[in-house]
Amino acid sequence: MSKLPTSATAIAAAFARGEVSAREISAATLARIAERNPALNAYTEVTAARVLAEADVLDAARRRGEPSLPLAAVPYAVKNLFDIAGVTTLAGAKLLAGNPPANADAALVARMQSAGGLLTGALNMDALAYGFTTENTHYGATHNPHDPMRTAGGSSGGSGAAVAAGLVPIALGSDTNGSIRVPASLCGIFGLKPTYGRLPRTGSFPFVHSLDHLGPLAACVEDLALAYDVLQGPDVADPACAQRDIETTTEALQCGLEGLRVARLAGYFDDHAGPLARAASRHAAQALGSRGDIELPEVDAARAAAFVITAAEGGALHLAALRERPEDFEPLSRERLTAGALLPAAWVSRAQQLRAWFREQALIAFCDVDLLIAPATPVSATLLGQETMDINGRILPTRPSMGLLTQPISFIGLPVVVAPMWIDGSTLPIGVQLIAAPWREDICLRAAWALQMAGVTAR
Repeated sequence: MSKLPTSATAIAAAFARGEVSAREISAATLARIAERNPALNAYTEVTAARVLAEADVLDAARRRGEPSLPLAAVPYAVKNLFDIAGVTTLAGAKLLAGNPPANADAALVARMQSAGGLLTGALNMDALAYGFTTENTHYGATHNPHDPMRTAGGSSGGSGAAVAAGLVPIALGSDTNGSIRVPASLCGIFGLKPTYGRLPRTGSFPFVHSLDHLGPLAACVEDLALAYDVLQGPDVADPACAQRDIETTTEALQCGLEGLRVARLAGYFDDHAGPLARAASRHAAQALGSRGDIELPEVDAARAAAFVITAAEGGALHLAALRERPEDFEPLSRERLTAGALLPAAWVSRAQQLRAWFREQALIAFCDVDLLIAPATPVSATLLGQETMDINGRILPTRPSMGLLTQPISFIGLPVVVAPMWIDGSTLPIGVQLIAAPWREDICLRAAWALQMAGVTAR
């Protein structure tokens, strides 16, 4: 082919037709990474030998006439908290750099490989997944492809930048309080945080067990759904993973908005969003035929409770290392983790009670609607090193405040797709959250597809 395809869907189709080899795709991808990654710092490890070996296996299988796989010859990369056999899992931390290499792939990496995906490497992130900007003291900041002076978001910033820059069509990330959705918003791509427990976390380095989600990021909805479908399935090795059958979404995309009742989240989600973010949510609401605005109660309290649970569980997880090797922690996260480890049990108990109540309130809302729309980040990408940002006249710290709009949603485990928007000729994207009831990722993806097909997500 004179020009190799770039989307996952197109790559898999071209490979199945015999128009391109997996070796050609992998070689072109490695060349692209070598050319563009130095300016982005999206990768912490490029698995060149592995991707070429996987490509050769696929090419040999095609020569034998074996059926093509759904992700055949599709390059992808993973946040460096996923285990990759033969590679040390850093989770963005100096603390883990001396650990031995992983002896097996994470469950989702194994599923991507089984579907024909080609693993190109591990991606940069905030240390221990505690952050929203991927300004990593030990491994450097990841730069936004739309403006290298700005953050790519976090903590899956390397995942967002790699996809937005066209290095790979699909990347995997994790989302505890917004770490897939924030990079998707700031990098102008699609990201999926599934329902809590939908995808297994086996073989991934944890942050907050009761809040951690894994999921894909992609440049288009078809690729996002394709990746999500191959990642699904039960896994008894992760006790939090729901033992649900695979419920494919790719074929349902073309149902679009048929039969969907849509509303926009207002109140807290307007008060904590800047003008561009509010405009994006209203534009998406209009395009999706929103019936109007609704409010959830006590969202501020829900976010505060999410902070308490995050700090307490994260602090408890790292308590021994905080005592023994404090100097090896990211300075910005060390103090927060230490404070979290010291939180009174009564506070954590109260936060969990509020969590259960807030979830019930959200489920009540879904009696009347199928999809809720909200901004994904308060503002578009901030400058690297920027300490504060202005949100409606309030000066707030940048790093924690990027999660203002995502934390209350992940706190109760709802599925969300972030769709990118370009508002009023802005040179920077900003995302909207498309939120559905538990286990209805298909609705989120259908709405994202409808926005994409209407041209709302295009620059």
